Amino acid sequence: MNSALNRRSFLKRSALAAGALSAGGLLPVPHVLGAARPGAKLNCVQIGCGGRGMSHLDWVVTQSKDNLVAIVDADEKNHAKVKAWLQKKEQDPSKLLVFTDYRKMFDQLGKQIDAVFIATPNHHHALPAMLAMQLGKAVFCEKPLSHDIAEARKLRAMARESKAPAQMGNQGHCEDGYRRLCEFVWAGVVGNIKETHSWTDRANGGVGPRPPYLPPPAGLHWDNWIGPAPYRDYHTDLHPHEWHGWYDFGNGSIGNMGCHVLDGVFWALKIEHPTSVEAEEMRGGSDERYPTGSRVRWDIPARGDMPPAKVYWYEGFNKNATDNAVGKLKAAKGADRNFPPLLAELQKQYPDEEMDRPDSGTIYVGEKGILYTGTYGGKFHILPMEKMQQITQPPRTLPRPKNTMTDFLTACREGKTETAAPFDYGARLTEFTLLGNLAQHAGAGKKLEWDGPNMKVTNLPELNQWLQRPYRKGWSA
Repeated sequence: MNSALNRRSFLKRSALAAGALSAGGLLPVPHVLGAARPGAKLNCVQIGCGGRGMSHLDWVVTQSKDNLVAIVDADEKNHAKVKAWLQKKEQDPSKLLVFTDYRKMFDQLGKQIDAVFIATPNHHHALPAMLAMQLGKAVFCEKPLSHDIAEARKLRAMARESKAPAQMGNQGHCEDGYRRLCEFVWAGVVGNIKETHSWTDRANGGVGPRPPYLPPPAGLHWDNWIGPAPYRDYHTDLHPHEWHGWYDFGNGSIGNMGCHVLDGVFWALKIEHPTSVEAEEMRGGSDERYPTGSRVRWDIPARGDMPPAKVYWYEGFNKNATDNAVGKLKAAKGADRNFPPLLAELQKQYPDEEMDRPDSGTIYVGEKGILYTGTYGGKFHILPMEKMQQITQPPRTLPRPKNTMTDFLTACREGKTETAAPFDYGARLTEFTLLGNLAQHAGAGKKLEWDGPNMKVTNLPELNQWLQRPYRKGWSA
């Protein structure tokens, strides 16, 4: 496509394509919305067929048994992988439509699809979600919901207008741990939370210049892979997974894991906008790569009856730092300062506690006690665990959805607008995590003052260029 898709022409072409495909019998159950016929099978499209994409396909094909109409992936190797997988599942892959460009998929299938699943690199998250919502389609998008903050706000507004189900794939939000955490915090079991410490051992960054340019591998449609991002020739250290560490395509370790690990913090503490954010320490990185390790702090103002709080994030620490021999912890000597010191202290104090080592988790420091959650909210408990049996348990006030995918597909079939992890929440959580990226762009020790309602940095205006990237010509919604 040589020109950007605008809404009017896009909808017109989509409607024409829908009629033609329906008349030709190319789709198994042609209809406009699954919600119009409760209980009917949904016509689904998977955009991005890597690891998480295959997980989506497993739900659609083998568990919910909906119709997989098409897949979209810039790498033809993934087309072959999906077809081989379908054969193993005793499905006929010859009926599957395949694309390397989701713009063309939307153009051709139009209103014949019901639900779109997105598991691409981060720089492709927002645009196909916007195109789907312009058609009123249900959208399930992996975290983070967007590559920049302006996209997150646009997605949130579009989801409200669309009225179709829109869900972010942060599975922990639907599980018991974070919901129990919220109930404990809101009931004041450990008093007000004054600070939190979250960590991940991920090191999605890098150092040095770009590797030498090379011809793209056979079957990789490089221009489509680049999509709305600034164009560059193919080089190693990008596809299929290393893109996380580059500014133009990913969001570093915070973007990779923040929407999981910080979900409970953001939800339980009822965070809206921080007043300031600072990367207290960083190592590695470059003018186009995220750091390989950092410590970031968000300053949270008072909210209702909750006092101000500080939220800390630690990433990319040495995995050996969580060795059970806590006394030998290198971080204590300053050699690995991106490791949370409080975690080391608590591991030493409570050596039998079930705290993720060396993966990720969060410690919530309250006035009357300490709470712990694992990566997705699992292993939630008061430290030490024995206290859980000694306190009065707060009532369960939040619903317990089965899981993100079942919740989303049920909403689609039953014509519900709301989901358990909706874009309205997911966009705000995404924005919060991406403010950590903004602090990394500022550099270590430079606190940025954040005007959330007006979406701007007030004291370091040069950072505002990172809030909204321009899309490459031909790629827009």
